Amino acid sequence: MGSQMTGVEFHFNVPDKLAYACRFLRKAYGAGAKVGVLGDKETLLALNTALWTFSALDFIPHCPVSAKASMLAATPIVLALDASRLPHTQVLLHLGQEVPEGFERFERLIELVSQEEADRASARLRWRHYASRGYAIEQHGLNRS
Repeated sequence: MGSQMTGVEFHFNVPDKLAYACRFLRKAYGAGAKVGVLGDKETLLALNTALWTFSALDFIPHCPVSAKASMLAATPIVLALDASRLPHTQVLLHLGQEVPEGFERFERLIELVSQEEADRASARLRWRHYASRGYAIEQHGLNRS
């Protein structure tokens, strides 16, 4: 492994971050990816509930970072307040407002940005932070419906 830089992706105009996160995680899990999810306590609690309820047909294995080590090792999707505690370094799905500390450890960083102005403003600051450090940024715009 070389010193490959983290790939940063922004997904803009997300109408419902939790629903979008669930779909993203279902797709990532289906592709065999290991994902760390970062957010504040309320967001992670809501996401945990949403992952159990958003689809009757799909079970998306996930656990909090506080779970036992054996469970963490076996679970592809881990929810945490702090990226440094995440066991996986493949994909980091970021639902918070600040630049996630330690994101450099991950192969990919996914930023979800809603249509709310405050969320968009903090996303612009994160974008500038990554860009100023030479990260290549991919942009995915969802069309506003």
